[in-house]
Amino acid sequence: MCGGRGTRLDADAEKPLFAVGGAPMVDRVCDALAAADRVDAVSAAVSPHTPDTRDRLADDDAVSVIRTPGDGYVADLQAALDATGTPVLTVAADLPLLAGDAVDAMLAAADGSTTVRVPAALKRELGVSVDSADSVDAGDAGDAGDAAGGDDADAAAAWVPTGVNVVAADGDTAVRSYDARLAVNVNRRADAAVAERLLAARRAPAGGEVADGP
Repeated sequence: MCGGRGTRLDADAEKPLFAVGGAPMVDRVCDALAAADRVDAVSAAVSPHTPDTRDRLADDDAVSVIRTPGDGYVADLQAALDATGTPVLTVAADLPLLAGDAVDAMLAAADGSTTVRVPAALKRELGVSVDSADSVDAGDAGDAGDAAGGDDADAAAAWVPTGVNVVAADGDTAVRSYDARLAVNVNRRADAAVAERLLAARRAPAGGEVADGP
C-alpha cells in the first residue's frame, strides 16, 4: 500500500520514495517481498497522491501497479482487493527494515484474515512513534500466537498494528511478533533516524563499530 499522503513525514519526496539507508522505502519493501518464499507476486497500490511512486514502479517488471482513488486507506484497500482478489498480503510502504524471512514467518503463523501486531513497548524502546489507538491486550491477541518468539507473561501489554495484514474470505486472527523489523514504521523524521541507525547496525561487520548513520 503506497498511496497515502504521508504529511507527518514532512518530506519533499512522496512518502514511499523517502530514502532510508540510501534507498526509497518502497524499494526496500518490494525487495523484502521478492525475497519471501511464500509470496508469489507483488503489486503496488498507488493513488493520485503518489504519481512519482507510480512512475517509478511502472518501470519495475517484478511489480504490477494498481491505481486506487486516493480517498483514504479503506477505499484504496478495497480498490486493491478488487484487482487482486483474496487471500492477499497487504504491507504498508513505510517499513524499511522489512525482510523476506520476517514476511515468511508471519505468513506461516497466519490463519485466514490476520493482523500482525507488535508490543507498543517495543516501539517505544526502539524510539519510534506509537500513533495508533487500536491496541489489544496480549491475552486477546489471537490463537496464532507469536510469529517471532516472545513471552506471554506480560499479559497487560498493549499491542499495536504494524501495517502488515492478510486479507482472506474468513478468519480474524492477530499474530503477535517481537520482531523489530516489523515495529519500525517511518511516519516522522525521528522514525527515519531510528531506521537509519538500525540499518547501519545490520550492515556493520562483526566486531566492527556501528555507525550512527548510513
